[in-house]
Amino acid sequence: MTAARQWRKPWAALGLALGLVLGGGMAPPAGSTPVDRPLVVNPETGLAISGFDPVAYFTRHTPTFGRSDIELSLKGAVWRFQNPGNRAAFLEHPEIYMPRFGGYDPVAISRGASVPGHPLFWALAGERLYLFYSNEARAVFLADPGRIIAVATRKWPEVARSVGR
Repeated sequence: MTAARQWRKPWAALGLALGLVLGGGMAPPAGSTPVDRPLVVNPETGLAISGFDPVAYFTRHTPTFGRSDIELSLKGAVWRFQNPGNRAAFLEHPEIYMPRFGGYDPVAISRGASVPGHPLFWALAGERLYLFYSNEARAVFLADPGRIIAVATRKWPEVARSVGR
C-alpha cells in the first residue's frame, strides 16, 4: 500500500464511522413518513403489489397493472408502472406511493395481526395508499379511517417485528 493510501485510509474509516453514528441515531425529519418495513412482496416474482402500478391508484383511481418493460427495484421489491412518468414520480417520492404499512392490511394491524393486503381492495386516505385483505376489511376502514390508522400506527412496530418469524 502506498504512503498516500495509508494516510487516507484512517480518514476514510473515520468518515464512515462518523456517518454511521450520525445517520443511525438521527430520526426522520418532522413531517416525513419513513418507508414502511417489512414490505409485502411476491416471493416467486419479487413483485410488490402483484405488479400493479402504485402511482395509478392516485392518478387513475383504479388498480392498473404496470408494464414489465417499465419497472425498477427499490426496497427489496420490483415495482412496475404504466408509463415512465409514473415511474419518475414514484422514484422521487416512494414514501408517498408505496402502500402504507408495507402493503399489510391496517385493519388487521389494528387487531395485532400481519395480513398482506390485496391490490384490488384498496383505499386512499390522507394521501396514502392502503391495501386490505378483503372488501369487508376495507369497509371497516372506511367507516372510521382516522381511528384505524391511529391504532395501526401505534401497533405497527410490534406487528412488523413479528412478520417473517
